[in-house]
Amino acid sequence: MRAQIDRFRSKFRSRLKTGAAAAVLALGASLLAPLPLAAPAAAATPNDYCQGQCSDILPPGENGNATLAQILLNQIFGTQPDHAEDQLGPYANLATGYQSLTNATINNFFNDASFGVPAGQVASTVSPRSDVTITRDKKTGVPHISGTTRYGTEFGAGYAAAQDRLWMMDLFRHVGRGQLTSFAGGALANQGLEQQFWRAAPYTEADLQTQIDWIASHNGARGQQAYADVSAYVDGVNAYIAASDSGRYFPGEYVLTGHKDAITNAGTIEKFKPTDLVALASVIGALFGTGGGGEVTNALSLLAAQEQYGVTEGTKVWESFRERDDPEAALTVHNGETFPYAVRPDTPRGTAMPDAGSVAEEPLVYDRTGTGATAKAAAASKSAASTALSANTRGMSNALLVSGAHTASGHPVAVFGPQTGYFAPQLLMLQEIQGPGISARGASFAGLSMYVELGRGPDFAWSATTSAQDITDTYAVELCQDDVHYLYHGTCTPMEKLERTNSWTPTTADGTAAGSYRMQVYRTEYGTVEYRGTVGGKKVAFTSLRSSYMHEADSVVGFQMLNDPSAVTGPASFEEAVQHINYTFNWFYADSQHTAYYNSGDNPVRQAGVDATFPVRAETAYEWQGFDPAHNTADYTPPAQHPQSVDQDYYVSWNNRQAKGYDAAGFGNGSVHRGDLLDDRVKQLVAAGGVTRAQLTRAMADAALTDLRGEDVLPNLLKVIRSSAVSDPAAAAAVTKLGDWVTAGTKRKETSAGSHTYANADAVRILDAWWPLLVKAEFEPGLGSGLYAALTANLTVDESPSAGHGPTGAHAGSAFQYGWWSYVDKDIRQVLGEPVQGGLARSYCGGGSLSACRDILVTTLKQAAATTAAQVYPGDENCSAGDQWCADTVIQRPLGGIKHGKISWQNRPTYQQVVEFAAHR
Repeated sequence: MRAQIDRFRSKFRSRLKTGAAAAVLALGASLLAPLPLAAPAAAATPNDYCQGQCSDILPPGENGNATLAQILLNQIFGTQPDHAEDQLGPYANLATGYQSLTNATINNFFNDASFGVPAGQVASTVSPRSDVTITRDKKTGVPHISGTTRYGTEFGAGYAAAQDRLWMMDLFRHVGRGQLTSFAGGALANQGLEQQFWRAAPYTEADLQTQIDWIASHNGARGQQAYADVSAYVDGVNAYIAASDSGRYFPGEYVLTGHKDAITNAGTIEKFKPTDLVALASVIGALFGTGGGGEVTNALSLLAAQEQYGVTEGTKVWESFRERDDPEAALTVHNGETFPYAVRPDTPRGTAMPDAGSVAEEPLVYDRTGTGATAKAAAASKSAASTALSANTRGMSNALLVSGAHTASGHPVAVFGPQTGYFAPQLLMLQEIQGPGISARGASFAGLSMYVELGRGPDFAWSATTSAQDITDTYAVELCQDDVHYLYHGTCTPMEKLERTNSWTPTTADGTAAGSYRMQVYRTEYGTVEYRGTVGGKKVAFTSLRSSYMHEADSVVGFQMLNDPSAVTGPASFEEAVQHINYTFNWFYADSQHTAYYNSGDNPVRQAGVDATFPVRAETAYEWQGFDPAHNTADYTPPAQHPQSVDQDYYVSWNNRQAKGYDAAGFGNGSVHRGDLLDDRVKQLVAAGGVTRAQLTRAMADAALTDLRGEDVLPNLLKVIRSSAVSDPAAAAAVTKLGDWVTAGTKRKETSAGSHTYANADAVRILDAWWPLLVKAEFEPGLGSGLYAALTANLTVDESPSAGHGPTGAHAGSAFQYGWWSYVDKDIRQVLGEPVQGGLARSYCGGGSLSACRDILVTTLKQAAATTAAQVYPGDENCSAGDQWCADTVIQRPLGGIKHGKISWQNRPTYQQVVEFAAHR
């Protein structure tokens, strides 16, 4: 058998097709899965006021664990473990089935999210303790956890999480600790991932324990309960580890990465600790729950603007691109209410602009050896640093809610969910938890699933989108003595050095040759060092201070309250619950009578005159008010100053701005934003009245297939070109194709289900090729190459589905959040002589001349039309060159040994709910 496994090892990385079936069979039934359990009658179902009108979906499937034998079968024959991808098909099918969707057919594309499991649908039950039962349904295998004690309930939640996501949980606790390569191998992706997240949240073990202790010591009875819940949850995880190890049905990745031996069962799966949950939370918070940063990059582009135009005009130009409070931006709170935060001061104080040419990024990686020292490894480090230091937060997720005053039933309707990317297994997992003080069903991040984080209670549902308001500031810390000492309140103080040393050797799963490196971060009272430079000729370190740093687990109390039916009974108590969440999210609520919205996050109160957009001097006068560096706490803006609303006619959010006066932390929140794709559609539905769940779902699905540039910018581009007759045959043909696509709705959609060919494919190709060409030709001559390059560092030009250079990368589904579409829209409307609110400080296309602008557009359009599909879509490890459909596809990125097929592009939440409650307690 050892020889058979060795043979598999040599072929695994090329995705075995033939010749290893004997190895699979020889492994024996003991490695396939735990023995199935008897299926008793379903437990009593708690009160459910949704009455069959709550639905949800989370591809690819609930089961994210696979034994070694199941991995081999998947790699060789493409077979899937039970419930590994049974939600992928319905999710994908909405792209071609949404136009005929009715309320009666919603669950052809979603799961029934009612509480409980009907008796005839019980697939299995297991009771890891006498006080908890985990029931799984036949259709999806979702765990329904029912406990008679609080400890047993949370123990069951941990046990179920390990059943479904143990390997992924283990991966991400190592990511959060900056130890992924030593655990899973030195692949370039692993190197980049651990560097990205450890740079953002470097902690010692003592730091992690401090954050666990803080939960109980600073949150009263709820904090003490949360601490007990975490302990019980971890006990449940470890109970499953012990059972699966002794039963030999643990995830097969432990064998493939060398942690377990398939023959002797030698080796160890490390037990979980409460601090592992903080490490996991730091990854999720860095991905989805922070905002701000990028102040050094902002300063560099402002300096470039001032160099190009002079200080006064350059500042005016820069501010017009910054779009801090753009009057044309889509808003979630659109009733005119204003919530000032982080606004530009009239007279800035304490700003620390770096001296021109002095800024250098702080290195993270040292002492490279082997495959950690290659040019490709250096490139992976550069990419990871760019992502970690960018203010373009991975803001995904969307929400559509309509008040009962505008629905057919008179009850609110909501379609919402987090857009967390696509992985195999998924970062999120579905579950239902019923126990003392807990009643909820929905999605949770694996390893943090002691509570449902997004989902529904007995008579209400909630969800969130990333808000990314500014909770991260950059301080210019004056150095003294040498490069690792700084002035803190007048005293020369040593920086604290945090280090991680990782090494790896080849394994079956990752054949990367041996290598190693050391990661190093310096920490000060003002946060961690990101750049160095000079200010006024004095050497400084530019540090990053995030209000949620050292508080990665504080939000647990808010989630606990959302799961407690006695804590949330309506909009006011819902808002009170999410006020305990210190990460930056937009929270949405719907019950049978009300809708509500609240923006969460620990927003620091800054000193008067401080401009949070730029670095600030590290002096007492410019610190956050009430700042305590020992615990990284400060005074935070009170709840009344956070954007919020109850029973507005409708709400939409797709990471657009929250409300008037609430400063957007980064660039790209102007007249054209993907939030407009939702706002335009929902506004029309509300105007017509009688909105149904199916109609709101159709609006979401239609926006999910729409090219934002095509719908909101292309018509005016064509208007400029058509301002004179188009005589050039190539240009005329391209204009006709693009015009036909506009008429058809600018969808990136198959001609028919499974055709793998887009309707209007040529028009899609032309716009994909044209956009970067026209932006450069439109803006670079007027801005100058230096300022243009600096502004594109602040905001990428494009993020089409196939653009691998955007913040989300290729095959990630999410698209059109970051790009220059607002700039192009405002500039082109200025050229056309149309009214523009909050316009750019200057006209750029053709210097404001319609004819000159038209010449630029025609020239670049002809160039784009002549660009072949193979040039526009050059191919990658998943797609051949020129395959347009494949270039756009969504791929569940493997985090383990199981792989899934591609699905057509959709720009929608990963986990999604469709809800309409018919009654209330």
